[in-house]
Amino acid sequence: MNLQKNYLSLVRRQGYKYAPIEFGLSPSFKERWDKMLAGRTVAEYFDYPEGFQTRWPAGVAPAERVAVNWRGFYSEDLPAGTTFDANYGIAHVPGTDGSHHFTRMLHPLESFDSLEQFQQYPWPDFVNCRIGNLSKEVKTAHQQGFAVCVGTGTIWELAWGLRSMEKMMMDMCDDDPKAAWLLDKLADDACHVSGALTRAGVDVIMCGDDVGTQRGLMMSEQFYCEWLKPRLARMIKTAKTINPDVIINYHSDGNILELIPHWIEVGVDILNPVQPECLDFAKIHQEFGSRLSFAGSIGTQTTLPFGTPADVRKTVLRNLEIAGRAGGLICHPSHCIEPEVPVENFAAYVKACKEYSAVA
Repeated sequence: MNLQKNYLSLVRRQGYKYAPIEFGLSPSFKERWDKMLAGRTVAEYFDYPEGFQTRWPAGVAPAERVAVNWRGFYSEDLPAGTTFDANYGIAHVPGTDGSHHFTRMLHPLESFDSLEQFQQYPWPDFVNCRIGNLSKEVKTAHQQGFAVCVGTGTIWELAWGLRSMEKMMMDMCDDDPKAAWLLDKLADDACHVSGALTRAGVDVIMCGDDVGTQRGLMMSEQFYCEWLKPRLARMIKTAKTINPDVIINYHSDGNILELIPHWIEVGVDILNPVQPECLDFAKIHQEFGSRLSFAGSIGTQTTLPFGTPADVRKTVLRNLEIAGRAGGLICHPSHCIEPEVPVENFAAYVKACKEYSAVA
């Protein structure tokens, strides 16, 4: 069983040999970790090359267009260091750690008051999206024995990133045509991207939208089903019509318990990150584990920054054992590794995955 087959068998709950490791590092943590590695890769450092079972090539790009002056869509003076989303023009004011996760977002459509303004915005052209060397990269990765994962982006998060959370929510509550138009436009883009990725042969399509807080949903279940579920379903259907076996990995932080049955219904295969600060993995797995696989489950607000290496090891081994030898859990941190996480705790995570695999 090569690494690609191991990964896909795990997420299909058909058994596996090696527990995959996945993670993202904040810039300052990466600096500390790179010093510890001293030029070695993580796989070399832990002698666990089987842990890395996926490749993450760049996704597709919209058709080429004339450069856009995004600053013209903002009324305020933008601080030095502000960057813009290349496709949609959302402004990001940098935070202290230099990570794209920790920026203050500004919203180019926030002041728009007519549907015509929305329609005239310089939207990217994903109908004629460019895949570059993606098909070749996928083929090469498969020949090397790796699964390939690529993301489509978001729909809801992109909508409020463009419009602002407050304005977007108000538009939806008022049943404003601008809300439906914007969500349909972004869903169309996601469909074009998911179709291109599937035709290129990727194994896993990453998508998602944060629709939960740690106390509960951002909106009612009924509201979600009215506004967002049909658009997600359309994106997934586009991909699975091309290849029914493509894996859909859906991300949503927070306490999103009520929506899990809806995601299963529309074709989600993996749910991440099962944030342990507000969801009990054992209970979630007991209720949905026969129909859904999971990724995540290791707390980046609790266990990783504030536990001991022994706590990390215990949590990893417990969660892997809950899922069992059939699989169904890609055990990894629920978010990127923040600056305050001790490197020893991160090391304990990788070692625990390796330890579980060793007794398989």
